[in-house]
Amino acid sequence: MKILVGYDGSNAAMDAVKLAVLHAKAFGAQLIAVNSKRGGKETRPEDIKAAEEQMAYIDSYLTDKNVDHETHLLVRGMSPGEDIVRFASENSVEEILIGIKRRSKVGKLLFGSNAQFIILNATCPVVTIR
Repeated sequence: MKILVGYDGSNAAMDAVKLAVLHAKAFGAQLIAVNSKRGGKETRPEDIKAAEEQMAYIDSYLTDKNVDHETHLLVRGMSPGEDIVRFASENSVEEILIGIKRRSKVGKLLFGSNAQFIILNATCPVVTIR
């Protein structure tokens, strides 16, 4: 079994990682931690460097928790929501965990929601943590 957790360095994402560790141990699953950046001119080099540091941190955290895991920084020209859904499909992921940030209804209308995209388009169950 494979479980994907989205990690962007936020507190909500770390809460998702903690729950994903519990799920991975309970189900004997491999945990795949993913951070997605669009790339190109929409993503600054310092954003990529920060994401690499976040993924190194989460790799160390998961190693300390003795969880079978992989980490991936995705820069494939898609929105994070689309990228995570596609990556999950390509890798036969059976569960996705994501942290969600509180945002007003107007904010969601203006900016969209990666979480909403994942929930509506993933082919497997999605667990959200607030």
